[in-house]
Order: sequence, then structure tokens, then C-alpha cells
Amino acid sequence: MAEVLRMPKMSDTMTEGVIAVWHKKVGDPVRSGDILADVETDKATMELENFVNGVLLHVGLPQGSSVPVDAIIAIVGKEGEDISGLLASSGPGSNTDEKNIRPEASSVVVETPVSATNAALPSLDNARLAQPTDEQSLGRTKASPLARKMAEERGIDLTGIRGSGDGGRIVRRDLESIASGKSAVSSLASPSTTYEGQESFEMVTISPMRKTIARRLAESKFTAPHFYLNMEVDMGRAVESRSRLNEVSGVKISFNDLVVKAVAMSLPHHPAVNASWQGDSIRYNKHVHLGVAMAVEDGLLVPVVRFANQKSLSQIAQETASLADRARQKKLQAPDWEGNTFTISNLGMFGIESFTAIINPPDACILAVGAIRQEAVVRNGEIVVGHRMKLTLSCDHRVVDGATGAAFLQRLKNLLEEPLRMLL
Repeated sequence: MAEVLRMPKMSDTMTEGVIAVWHKKVGDPVRSGDILADVETDKATMELENFVNGVLLHVGLPQGSSVPVDAIIAIVGKEGEDISGLLASSGPGSNTDEKNIRPEASSVVVETPVSATNAALPSLDNARLAQPTDEQSLGRTKASPLARKMAEERGIDLTGIRGSGDGGRIVRRDLESIASGKSAVSSLASPSTTYEGQESFEMVTISPMRKTIARRLAESKFTAPHFYLNMEVDMGRAVESRSRLNEVSGVKISFNDLVVKAVAMSLPHHPAVNASWQGDSIRYNKHVHLGVAMAVEDGLLVPVVRFANQKSLSQIAQETASLADRARQKKLQAPDWEGNTFTISNLGMFGIESFTAIINPPDACILAVGAIRQEAVVRNGEIVVGHRMKLTLSCDHRVVDGATGAAFLQRLKNLLEEPLRMLL
């Protein structure tokens, strides 16, 4: 008897998935364990595994379409088996109803003529956006792993294509645009569209990841009463210590790894900061699972360093590097992003001196880390060059009070300013 395969719930926040690539087509024999398709979720691109032996009799949606969790995506059975009755009685989860299927729209550029006397001169920011990226200038093509895979399968040459992703990166929707005969080049690819008397804009369908980011952070911002604590840290000794550690360490240690280690050591002493609001109770976590925010193609992922307070600096460095690599390739699995008790967001590598971050549910706090900058400081009555870094702790006031958050930051500051204490 034919078996129905439905869209599985591949993460705790997933409500729909996008069929990125079909690996099998109708009529192909399939066995249990075969990979039928790659599915883009709100967290990663994951493999859809078949669980029965037979022939692929039905594919419920085209490649690139978005479908809700539990909707039919395929039917496997015996060759020639009649599945019309199965489709008709598939129930409300069936994607035979067109309203349940939403093709992922490609970028659409709309241009409207305007009076030349009213047309604004191109701004400096727009002019910069129109310039080729460093990788393009060097002859290398920026593309996501999924886009490269799709291009290889379809015989598409990526050279010369400017994608609609960050910095002109080619992403899945650009390959779908080419397949449908539409231009995959962003409206910003040519500066001429900016000042030829035309207004233009780009409509891009949001990804499942971006939808989840929007929903969860809006809930956090408008539900948890945020307040913010700022502190400046002298990173002079941390700069020296990191340089010496990397001379002998088998894995490169970053400043972010030092922050992660210091936070992990501080949290057990401040249980209210390592906690979460549960409605009618507060959960105080005795373990330390640190979420480390990482920028990826479609938004932000927060993989988790589990039991971080029990790990050495080199272990933390190795694990965060591995998580970052898998996050970029969309190869993270559910255990990699679940269970965080505190989150760290670092924009220092982008030159941002300070910022405030929105709390990442279910945590009660998130730490925003700025860039280490050189500036003149007074030390022992003399003006010398120092290294300073700003920290901002966002707190849920239902769980954390000002004095509690301040005490945590003070302990964290002491560890970062005396990093050898973290090695004891």
C-alpha cells in the first residue's frame, strides 16, 4: 500500500519548509534511507529521508516551493498503484489544495519613470553598493553552498552573476530566477538604474529563517521589559594574553572565545542572569549553555556551546569554529541550536563600538560585545595607548534587577582584565 510522506517538523520553531532541491523524480525507485530532497527550514538546510521501499509515485510541490509542516510532499508505493483516493482523502494537511503551496517568489525589480527635475542624485551609499565586491574584483564568485550545488546540477555558469544576497552573494532564489527566465541580477548591480530618471525597488520573498527571526524577536521585544547596562573593559592584558596563547595553541583563539569563556565562568555565580521567565515561575539554570549569535546568508543563527563552564578555552575555540562553519553551510542540527541559557552577540569584528541586543528567548539576558579600540587613557598619572571594549547587557526586568546585572558585569570585567584567572 502506498505511503504518504508529509513535511516533518525539523526544528522547534519550524512552521513551514522550502523544497530547495529534489534528488528524486516521479517514477524513480526509492529505498528506505534514500534522500529525497533538501529542505530549507528556519534554521538550516536539512535532508528529507525516505522511510519506505517502492517507487516515487507523486511529488506534491515543485522545487523552490514553500509548504506547511504536515502537508503532503510525496507518495511512495508500488509501480502503477492508484493513489487518487489517497490524495482525495488526505485531509486538511494535504498540499493538493493550492492555498497550502506557496512558490518562493524570485526578486522582482519594479521601475517607474519620474521627472528628471525631481530625480535625486545617487547617494554615496548607493554608489558604494553598486561597486563590485572584493571577491568579484579578484575573479572569485560569491555563492552559497546550496546555490553552487543547484548551479552544478543545472549546468549554470555563476561567473558574472551578481546575486541578491548580502554583498552580491548568489543564493537559491537567484538560481530559481534564472530557471524561470528572469534576471538574477540585483537592481543594485548597475548604478545606471539609480540615476536614469527612474525609481526602482526590489521585492524579495522572505525566507523561513527571516520569518522566525521576525516573530521571535518581536515577541521578545514587546513581551519582556528590557533594560540595559553598559560597561567598558580594559582589554590590554587580554590582547597580550591572546597573542601568547596563539603561539602555543593548536587552535586559533579569538577575542570572542575569551568573552565566551569569561561569561561561562561568571554565570554560575549569578543564577538570576542564567535564568528565564516561565509565566508563573522563574527557571534558574544550574548548567551553562551559551548561545553564540552568528550571521549567515539569510539572517542570524544562534548555535549553542553546551556546558561551556566545563570547557577549556581551546575547547571553546574549537567548538565555536566548528559551529560557525556548519552554520554557514546550513548543516546545523536541532541539538546545535536548542537549550541556550544565555546569549552572546558580538559585532566587534564589523567595527561596531557598542550596540543593544534584543533578548533571545527563553533567556533572561543577552550580552552585546563591541569592538576593541585603541584610545588614549590615563594610567599611573600618564597618558598612554590603551585597548578598550564596550559591553551592553540587555536584561528582562521580570527576572533580573539592575544590581544583579551590574554584579555579573563586574565579575565579567574582572576576568577579561585579568585573563590568566580563566586558566586556573
